[in-house]
Amino acid sequence: MLFRLTVVYLLLEFGRPQDVIPGLASLHLPGVVSVCLALAMILSRKIDLSDKQTRLFMLLLVLMALHVPFAVNNYRALMGLKYMLITFLVYLAIVMSVDTLPKFRTFLTLWLGVHLLLAIHGIATQGRGVGGFLGDENDFAMTLNMIVPFSFFLAQGEPKPAKKLLYTGLTGLFVLANIFTFSRGGFVGLLAVGLCCWLRSPKKLRSAVVIASLGLLVSLYARAGYWERIESSWEEGVSSGSGEDRLYMWKFGWKMFLDNPVIGVGQDNFPVRFGDYEGQERLYGVTRIWRAAHSLYLTLLPELGLVGGFIFFRMLYWIWKDLIAIRRSTPLLPYAHAMEASLIGFLVSSIFISTLYYPNFWVAMGFVVALRRIGTLEPSRGAEAMASDKVMRPSATRARPRPL
Repeated sequence: MLFRLTVVYLLLEFGRPQDVIPGLASLHLPGVVSVCLALAMILSRKIDLSDKQTRLFMLLLVLMALHVPFAVNNYRALMGLKYMLITFLVYLAIVMSVDTLPKFRTFLTLWLGVHLLLAIHGIATQGRGVGGFLGDENDFAMTLNMIVPFSFFLAQGEPKPAKKLLYTGLTGLFVLANIFTFSRGGFVGLLAVGLCCWLRSPKKLRSAVVIASLGLLVSLYARAGYWERIESSWEEGVSSGSGEDRLYMWKFGWKMFLDNPVIGVGQDNFPVRFGDYEGQERLYGVTRIWRAAHSLYLTLLPELGLVGGFIFFRMLYWIWKDLIAIRRSTPLLPYAHAMEASLIGFLVSSIFISTLYYPNFWVAMGFVVALRRIGTLEPSRGAEAMASDKVMRPSATRARPRPL
């Protein structure tokens, strides 16, 4: 039940049918399912908080809880804490319920299916996401960057030609949907994903051919004006356009962090406090108050300070250690490579967008912890199965007739 509820919640959170089907939003299905998730975990009596990432996540929640009574905008801080509590619940449900390799494969198949629907929707709507945290083109491109490595490495390790073709086709579709977003940050993140996929691929020449073919696909089917937009990133530089706008936001975000270096100003309070630092200065005469920082890192430090920064980067350290452990298992190696490239896509894309409180990173961390636990448990389960087989057939060898 816990596994099924986890799948349903992520289908609702990432597939977001409630934003597409009229009347479904009024049912508040994600909230209902999250309550059911909590009850299922409590009734299971198997809640495990021993993983280092889990404990760090709990510590982050404690820091956010401390901010609620002291933040300038208490309501925004409270709502930020509430959303992260639900995200922690989902993370923990993934870690607890995805406890065998068949379950992980089932989960991954459904995960690819959800992103397939997202990609088709994105292409049909000229690069727009379905809504919520996926409504913005840059956020949608980041999410697509995170799924590309999974289909890529599944195609690499698939022996059946039909499935290999299917996974390769999915990779091309995800890349094409990314191009339709017109996101320049998404393009940079996609380049980082492609490089990581090539470096981790055991067959470099074949992977180079696949990646080059995907590049050709982009060149042939990119929307009109796409390459002009990408080139504008270098033409504008940092002196005009969105580059200048982001630097303007980051300048005051850095000042905000320097004034509140230890624990920050509180989750979701960067837009509120921005006016205190901008003062009468206006870029092109327009204030940027109530706008996001346009960077994960310039959201993290001003809002959660050095304490929050230490917790986040400590999580990344243990994720990296877990991926090293997962890579020691040959059957799990493609998944480890996929998750590594996926996280790199997230971290690079998030230089330019505020993704700290989106579910993407926290769900990916749940995948890593779950797979590391599976890698730890599967060998012992195999040994237990062999032992049990010997117990069930103790006289198998003795029953053979002796040769005359």
